Amino acid sequence: MRALVVIDMQVDFCPGGALAVPGGDAIIPAINDLMPDFDAVVLTQDWHPPDHSSFAANHPAAEPFSTVQMPYGPQVLWPVHCVIGSPGAAFHPALAVDVADMTIRKGFRPQVDSYSAFFDNDHATPTGLAGYLRERGLDDVTFVGLAHDFCVAWSAIDAARLGFRTTVIEDATRAIDLDGSRRAAQDAMRAAGVRLA
Repeated sequence: MRALVVIDMQVDFCPGGALAVPGGDAIIPAINDLMPDFDAVVLTQDWHPPDHSSFAANHPAAEPFSTVQMPYGPQVLWPVHCVIGSPGAAFHPALAVDVADMTIRKGFRPQVDSYSAFFDNDHATPTGLAGYLRERGLDDVTFVGLAHDFCVAWSAIDAARLGFRTTVIEDATRAIDLDGSRRAAQDAMRAAGVRLA
């Protein structure tokens, strides 16, 4: 049984959004075309409160894309994005959300970010996605969406470590590529046993 997990295809991550990934909206037709080929489709949604600790605006004198140390490790400080209930947090209107079986919201705890669809960045607090996939017998998981080098990569690495057969379709992702982060993510995914297709 195969699941397609569509990572964070939200307005704020597409061109014109608060944290736009270059070409982020260009992959939507490919994602929509893939959906009927899977036994289940799961969408993830970044869902941050305004006081989220990953926002540079909540750290005096901090610049976006700088890094700070959090109790759970290094944290990139992002522009304010995907605030709960805001237009930027909505799924891109071209995404075929009506065929999704489930939506996982992540990053709603103010003190910890959540790149992975499976865990907060503390690597301990689960989102519930692994249980859902296992309960439904979905043991083969394919990832697409945004951004390749952060939320897609962290999700895929966690999936592989949890024992799922894991694939990332790279043509249906786009990367921020912050200081070589795309190549680093590819290397980390391969090392974890993720298939890059």
